[in-house]
Amino acid sequence: MNPFSNGLSGATPASASVAGILFAVGAATIFSINDVAIKWLSDGYPLHQITFIRSLVGMLVILAVFVPLEGSYSALRTRRPGFHLLRGAILVTANMAFYAGLATLPLGEATAIYFVSPLFITALSVLLLGDRVGPRRWAAVAAGMIGVVIVIQPGSAAFQVAALLPLIGAFFYALLQITSRKIGVTESASTMAFYLNLFFILFSGAVGLAFGDGRYAGSDDASLEFLLRAWVWPTPGDFLLLSLMGVIGSTGAYCASQAYRIAQPGLIAPFEYVGMPLAVFWSVAIWGDWPDAISWIGIALIAAAGIFVFWREARLGRQHRLRPPAARGR
Repeated sequence: MNPFSNGLSGATPASASVAGILFAVGAATIFSINDVAIKWLSDGYPLHQITFIRSLVGMLVILAVFVPLEGSYSALRTRRPGFHLLRGAILVTANMAFYAGLATLPLGEATAIYFVSPLFITALSVLLLGDRVGPRRWAAVAAGMIGVVIVIQPGSAAFQVAALLPLIGAFFYALLQITSRKIGVTESASTMAFYLNLFFILFSGAVGLAFGDGRYAGSDDASLEFLLRAWVWPTPGDFLLLSLMGVIGSTGAYCASQAYRIAQPGLIAPFEYVGMPLAVFWSVAIWGDWPDAISWIGIALIAAAGIFVFWREARLGRQHRLRPPAARGR
């Protein structure tokens, strides 16, 4: 049996947990690097072109490496095309909103806002799944949302409308998890990654055909321009970077899916928050964007609230309900 086909064959619970944590930390690190690359390219290329090239290269990696690693190409056959279509549409919306925000916002602050998604999951689980949430988790949701308000600073001179984009992305990512929890997960990590990349290729290609000539470009808003800019032929260096993004992006998605398949989600999920300090580090090291004192308070509230929600779910023995079926796919 292939050890990656269904968790870690023969592994002890302790070793599976360690492997899951390593997969999760690796995925968070990879996604953080991917976000840096997208922000770096956001002032020269349209988002749909970046996504198209990255997903195309990622598809080649999935077909050449991860599908054979998990068994055979027969695993790509699915009886649930509607399930994959729904997940793809929701994840595309989440990613496009987050990446559009990156064009305007400092990386650390945009990432912090996006990490409010576990709190959305808690709230949506009550509305859509009928889950019962106690006062402690509702308090954590409230604290996290206060953190978002602190980071966004509505009504102040520092407020930017683009700050709402990562929040929209977080909501749709939470909706992805809730929808998939309701349907259930029966596919392998490579199968899920394959159909997600296929959807991104088709969607980005269609957007490129519709707007790739730049007919709607020319906006002074960096986020809007990132969405509507005309396609341009990449320089050799940028094409190499785009290709590397495809390699590391597919690797990150695979690592994240594996983490949640081989270890308890309640243990794994908090390690996704490694991405938050990494985002702040990259933001400072590359762009010199230090969060101000007020933003630090908001970032701390968001991180603490999200980690508490996962910890509380684990204590209540309901880890299976927090299983993210496709990670972030970023």
